[in-house]
Amino acid sequence: MGAAFAHKIASRGLNVVLVARRVPVLEASAAGIRDTYGVEVRTVALDLSAPDAIWELVKATSGIEVGLFVFNAGADDTSCAFLDKPVDAHRSLMQRNCTAVMEAAYHFGAPMTARGHGAMVLVTSGAAWAGGAALSVYGATKAFELILAESLWAEWHDSGVHVLGLVLGRTDTPSLRRTLEIGSDTSPGELADPNDVAETALEHLADGPVWIHGSASPTGGSPLGSLSRRDAVLLMSRPRSARTG
Repeated sequence: MGAAFAHKIASRGLNVVLVARRVPVLEASAAGIRDTYGVEVRTVALDLSAPDAIWELVKATSGIEVGLFVFNAGADDTSCAFLDKPVDAHRSLMQRNCTAVMEAAYHFGAPMTARGHGAMVLVTSGAAWAGGAALSVYGATKAFELILAESLWAEWHDSGVHVLGLVLGRTDTPSLRRTLEIGSDTSPGELADPNDVAETALEHLADGPVWIHGSASPTGGSPLGSLSRRDAVLLMSRPRSARTG
């Protein structure tokens, strides 16, 4: 998903800063973008679950104007019961999906509001709609991102800064393929194309606070809104392969 965003942004003639943990993948992506679009690409190798990650990112981007910030940290396999993972794993996930998002929004949002223009996309997922078995900490972090995006939109939209909480459903990413045990040569079927998702999000930056990709009502509320909280939780607790989003 992150690579799709980078390509779509670069295709608009914008320079790009790429952030990822794995240096070989990071450098390969950067080379491809430079060769294809002729834009400048800066790479920053970071583990966003590290406590000082955003401080390092701020230093690495000093001296450049960040006009569009997309926070889309790749997801690990989170489909397990709460007590089946060590507490350190949960803490790491919360650091990446909550603390790092908050710190990034703070540090990159401040200059945007001061300039009176800019945009920020926080990528969340349908796991934010309700709790569910095997979704505990992951779903909670995605709900945090969604509420943060909505709140920042409310605070900043009159200042000329667009904030969009992008809610993903089932999207064709390596992480989801691993979870669903779909091979790389297998048709994704009903999974959304990351390139379509990224393009749609960029086209609708001004339509926040939320864009629900693939929904008949993309700026509407939760698709589970007509259910009781209990029924919503039971639905979200079904095996992931049986869910629709």
